[in-house]
Amino acid sequence: MGNTNRATELLPGTLDMLVLKTLRRTPTHGYGIAQHIQQASEGVLRVGEGSLYPALQRLLAAGWLAADWGVSEHNRRARYYKLTPAGRKHLGAEMENFGRTIGAIARVMQAD
Repeated sequence: MGNTNRATELLPGTLDMLVLKTLRRTPTHGYGIAQHIQQASEGVLRVGEGSLYPALQRLLAAGWLAADWGVSEHNRRARYYKLTPAGRKHLGAEMENFGRTIGAIARVMQAD
């Protein structure tokens, strides 16, 4: 039997979509984003700092996120990220494209 506790690598570009989707709910800090992705995926997807923070910087530079400093639930200074209107629009397009891609992969996997 395979190891079901093993983390799965994300497809290129998928992390950005997951971050945007997470922030559609509510603004949060980087650690909160990583925790949400891990919990929502039931531990299958784990995002490390080395991947998350460069992704957040890319999304900020693209104008899909905005950020402000605040205080975390543990009374620490944290940067809170929120989805911009442009980010919300981009997320919609990415989710549509992702759905098409997943469908195409499923068709190939089911082909004889």
